[in-house]
Parts: sequence; C-alpha cells; structure tokens
Amino acid sequence: MRSVRYIGKADQVSLGPDTVQQALPIRHFEQYDPFLLLHHFDKEIPPGGPALDVAPHPHRGFEPVTFLFDGAIHHRDSRGNEGLLDAGDVQWMTAGRGIVHSEAAQKQWIENGGRMQLIQLWVNLPAKDKMVQPRYQDIKAAQIPVYEKEAGWSARVIAGSWLDLQGPAATHTQLIVLHGKLGKGVSTDIPLPESHNVLLYIMEGMLEFNGKHQAAGGFVALMEQDGATVQLKALQPSSFLVLSGEPINEPLATYGPFVMNSQTEIMEAIRDYQQGKMGMLTY
Repeated sequence: MRSVRYIGKADQVSLGPDTVQQALPIRHFEQYDPFLLLHHFDKEIPPGGPALDVAPHPHRGFEPVTFLFDGAIHHRDSRGNEGLLDAGDVQWMTAGRGIVHSEAAQKQWIENGGRMQLIQLWVNLPAKDKMVQPRYQDIKAAQIPVYEKEAGWSARVIAGSWLDLQGPAATHTQLIVLHGKLGKGVSTDIPLPESHNVLLYIMEGMLEFNGKHQAAGGFVALMEQDGATVQLKALQPSSFLVLSGEPINEPLATYGPFVMNSQTEIMEAIRDYQQGKMGMLTY
C-alpha cells in the first residue's frame, strides 16, 4: 500500500480572463516525473458566452492532453487536424518536434451555454522522442473502456493496461491514466506498478487515503513509490483522475510551451517557432 508523500490544495492561476486550478507545478514540486502540468478549468458559461477561446500557440517536446468532462470544444492545429470534442472525450496530442494549435468552445454549444469542465495535462517525452513527428489522437468517450466490477466504484481506462482493460491512448512512455468515481462510503484498492510515480487529482467530493489522510475537491495527492496499491475511501461521492507513470529521470529545461533537456534546445525551439518551422495557424 502506497503512503502519501504530499497533499495540497491546487493553486488558483489566472489564464487570460479565466482562472484555473493548478495542481502541477505546485509548492516544491516542479513536476512529478513524467507529469509536468495539470490545470483544471470548471466554469458555468452563460448563453451566448463569453466562453473558452484559446488562441493559436506552439508546443514542443511533450504531450498536451485535454480531458473534457462537460461542454464541447473545437480543436485545430498546424498539421491540418481538426476535431470536435464532446463531454467524456479525450484529446491526446504529441507535440514532438513542434505544433501550433487552438482550442475554443464549439459555437453551437455557446448558444445555450452550460458547464464547461476540462483538465489539461502535460506529459513529458524522453529525449529520444522529443523531436518525433507530431501526432493527434481524438478519443471518443465510447472508445474508452470502463471498469465496473465493484458496486459504487468505476474507472474509465484512458491510457495504459490496467487489470484486464486497455486504454485507447497511444503513449511514448509507460502510463496508466484513469478517471475514477467512488460512491459515498465505498472503499477500493487501486493496483499500480510500484516503479511508477502516482498522483491523484480530486475533481469533486472527498477521498480518504490509507484510513488517515483526506483530500477534497481541488486537492492533489502525490504518492510515494513504496507500494503496489493506492487505498481509497470516498467520504462523499467523488470524481478523480489517477495518473501513474514510469519516471523518465532526465534533465528538464522549460520555457513557456517548450519542454526540452537543455537551454540550447529551448533556444532552438524558440527560433524554429519564430521561423515558422512548427507550421502556421490563423486565428
């Protein structure tokens, strides 16, 4: 059974006109290898907006992932990919050598408005894969297998092999990504590889770890590498993201939307973007 390394409330961070909950980086943790960033956006959008509208911007050297829980999003990128995400869908992008993309609420959805809830996750790539060709995976909710063998406990398997289920997302490193739900009073042990770094982000509810540590919605829990299971009990109906990954253990150099291994590579990324080598995308 894994012990808890750290539990803390996500920071409130301003992104343009909106505020997100930032669970990574947090406090003394620049990353939780291989996970670099986790932003949780949750807002009620009035009919007609204004709504989520992220202008074209570049990425290099990692995988930006969008989990959409409520709402509808339109994605475009400089490689000619275009996708419409609805509630329950996942967009798994490999930025690799460089891509420019934009995300905005679907125009038809904005007319009626409603709850827009998503998590943006950045997953690092090892040095050997940082300059691979970009890849776009549009994963529909219906493609994601669901574990439902225990009353009051369900888990959507988004990436990796977990129990007898295989997540649809193709990844460059060994990952297990689950979207779990626990009913009030329900307990479970989540088996995960002992060599992995594991974190849980609680979106809603209240979880108890190992019978003693508690974390509410908007909190993140980082687990130690000292066991093969995470023991949970829901003190309230709870929804949470489980991120489990084999550490890459390589130097990290970051600058805005670029994640590389050295400052020289960061300077090259900035230059390549300015020279249009990551492609162009008009707003």
